[in-house]
Amino acid sequence: MTIPAVAQLARDGLELSPFVTFLVGENGSGKSTIVEAVAAAYGLSPEGGSTQGHHSTRVSESPLDDVLRLERGFGAPRWGFFLRAETMHSWYTFYEDAGSQLPPGTPRGPAYHEMSHGESFLEVLRTRFDSPGFYCLDEPEAALSFSSTLALIGALGRIVESGGQVLCATHSPVLAAMPGATILEVGDWGLRSTTWEELELVQHWKAYLDSPGRYLRHVLD
Repeated sequence: MTIPAVAQLARDGLELSPFVTFLVGENGSGKSTIVEAVAAAYGLSPEGGSTQGHHSTRVSESPLDDVLRLERGFGAPRWGFFLRAETMHSWYTFYEDAGSQLPPGTPRGPAYHEMSHGESFLEVLRTRFDSPGFYCLDEPEAALSFSSTLALIGALGRIVESGGQVLCATHSPVLAAMPGATILEVGDWGLRSTTWEELELVQHWKAYLDSPGRYLRHVLD
């Protein structure tokens, strides 16, 4: 509760967009803590995966989900998926172990561990982001190239078109530029609504790409 964004959430609550909500902010600002807690309160494993399977390798999440109460819209789907970049490797293992318990002859799912990091993320987008539901993502761009990040935007667009809802924490100015998305900037002030053009993240990237030397001389001296 000492994190301003978390304190604001506990005090005022948070109304998510029925479409896509991005939380954008520096490391330690609380954006991933909030996404993790909302996912857990929805019934998803804090380490990622769908509402149909839970796994845990080491409990490290905050107990914030214990004090959250989610209000669902009437008729909202129960399906959900949490894509968390830092723990997807353990979810792949859980998924493949579960598949190995199926009866002989039963079709198996994708062999995620046999793919590159980025390829496995794209396969998750192709096979799991395919129905209405509530999707939480924590820094999904970590494994994705520029073109793959654009593919992610396409996947999120298909979710919205099918009636789904998305909450995503990100550092990506590419992802945050998704048309129609609600952007909340997270920082010392807590949570505030903003536009893509007004994001500090976007302003810094624009300035860096225009003149990287102005930044690099301070870190390489």
